[in-house]
Amino acid sequence: MILCLDQVLSPDDLKTIHTLLEKGEFIDGKLTAGAFAKTVKYNQQLQGKTDIAQTVETMIRQAIQRQPLFQSIAQPKAIRPCLINRYSTGMSYGWHTDNAMMGQAGQLNRSDLSFTLFLSDPDTYTGGELVLDTDGGDRSIKLAAGSMVLYPSTFLHRVAEVTSGERLAAVSWVQSIIRDPSKRTVLFELDTVRRSLFEKYGKTDEFDLLCKTYANLLRQWAEV
Repeated sequence: MILCLDQVLSPDDLKTIHTLLEKGEFIDGKLTAGAFAKTVKYNQQLQGKTDIAQTVETMIRQAIQRQPLFQSIAQPKAIRPCLINRYSTGMSYGWHTDNAMMGQAGQLNRSDLSFTLFLSDPDTYTGGELVLDTDGGDRSIKLAAGSMVLYPSTFLHRVAEVTSGERLAAVSWVQSIIRDPSKRTVLFELDTVRRSLFEKYGKTDEFDLLCKTYANLLRQWAEV
């Protein structure tokens, strides 16, 4: 499932983040790429482990935690620290697959879901689309600043060349407590239906039955 979430970051959040990034140090993006991916990766990334990077990371993490739709579909067990990418004119990232396991020995996370949180107004740059290789063909995604796309980490994907302007985005990866994507979809759909029923009719017998079914499936499928 590919899910687009609007306004994950508020205009005030975006303004603060852009002010911070103007002061940040960006390094060669190849430094965080795997042996194969670095051959097609041409971008820059915000230097990590700095006060600026930590502040931006905290703001993004807090914004994600406020998103009930993200929580419902992702069922996150762990979210990796964000990488802040910058693509200037001529930069791109060719076809690649995200690493299945991330982190250090003893603190490894499985990448079940990937996300891109767009930080630049799409009118300020051309190109730079996130392109996903789906069963239905290539899907190009370019969202408003502050919006996010969440997609399975199993997809081949690329970032098209930026032909003018500058593209800023945050990327990260999620390990879900539900490993099986089809089971995550079932739980997401059940949660969507029960929320809709509650909004329309309040707490009914049917709502309670859905809640019981949802909880029992979560109990059966969760890996914690």
